[in-house]
Amino acid sequence: MDVKYFNLPNSLTTLRIVLIPVFVGALVYRRYDYALCVFIVAAVTDFFDGLIARARNQQTELGKFLDPVADKFLLVTSFVLFAVYGLVPKWLTITVISRDIIIVTGWLILYLSAHRTKVEPTIIGKLANAFQLILLAYILLLLNLDGHALPSPEPLMILTAVLTVLSGLHYIYRGLT
Repeated sequence: MDVKYFNLPNSLTTLRIVLIPVFVGALVYRRYDYALCVFIVAAVTDFFDGLIARARNQQTELGKFLDPVADKFLLVTSFVLFAVYGLVPKWLTITVISRDIIIVTGWLILYLSAHRTKVEPTIIGKLANAFQLILLAYILLLLNLDGHALPSPEPLMILTAVLTVLSGLHYIYRGLT
């Protein structure tokens, strides 16, 4: 492998992928304190890998591929487990996963029909992902505090769902134009 792929941003993205089974284990064994810490570290690597790559001009083709894959692995795994354990409503998990399936399917169609391979993230897409991460972290925080002293996550769930749907529609619109 080319040495240019071994940089800090790609290492942070790889760390996020490696942390997913640790996060799953913490959830399965109901170690919500560990799950929260691991999730926060994973979310922070998501923020910093792209920031560092742009600031240091260390963007690579591997990073451009691996970063969204790592994001999807973390979010889909989290939403599925949270739905299975009754921590988020199933409709929200279906919404999040459906949006991702629509985006990937749209990309595949564009690639096969027009040989367009680049799908740029949008502000609303980034907002949707950010709110998905915030919601999951908030629920983990609630679990660690036994639900005391914090408001219900329902308004955050609704906002996350709205942003997720809007971003999915926006990606569809951009793909068609």
